[in-house]
Amino acid sequence: MKEIKSFFAKNKFLIIILAIIIILGLWTVIAYNRFVSLDQDINSKWSEVENQYQRQADLIPNIISTVSSAVKVETRFVKDVVNARTKWQSSKTIIEKDQAGVDMANGLGLFVNAVAENYPQLQANKQYIALTDELSGTQNRVTVARGRYIESIQKYNTAVKKFPGRIFAAIFGFSEKDYYKAELNAMKNPVLGTGILP
Repeated sequence: MKEIKSFFAKNKFLIIILAIIIILGLWTVIAYNRFVSLDQDINSKWSEVENQYQRQADLIPNIISTVSSAVKVETRFVKDVVNARTKWQSSKTIIEKDQAGVDMANGLGLFVNAVAENYPQLQANKQYIALTDELSGTQNRVTVARGRYIESIQKYNTAVKKFPGRIFAAIFGFSEKDYYKAELNAMKNPVLGTGILP
């Protein structure tokens, strides 16, 4: 017993240093893992936004086919909606994809509204109604998914800016991420065709 006490007494300074190193090491591992988790949460939230945009893009051929089989639709009107879908599919960055997704949603909304106004008989078509309901639900899901994505960026950025997280973020190369910012003119309806259906 005396030997143990003697060992601790002689090496008190070394034991304290070692304990501090272990605590700092554990704290560093926990901090790093937290940033990795927050970063992965952002990626998963963006994947959900993309998933909903893909669902919306997948509805375009169905809705155009349904409308085209029921009424004669202006070719340019259809081409513009298809072009909006193609632009989304070929976008590379998150900002480009989101912007193209908003344009695609706006184009689809304009298309569906113009068809419904000019062809009220489509309101009796069960397939058309189901597709427009599906489209509306998908656009709501996009909004919810984008909101969750923004919230996860906020949590990450808060962790990056707070002390002592700021120090660990700098050490490990985690930097602040940009928030989604909608351009004001992005939310306006795009001009599709002439807006006139035959």
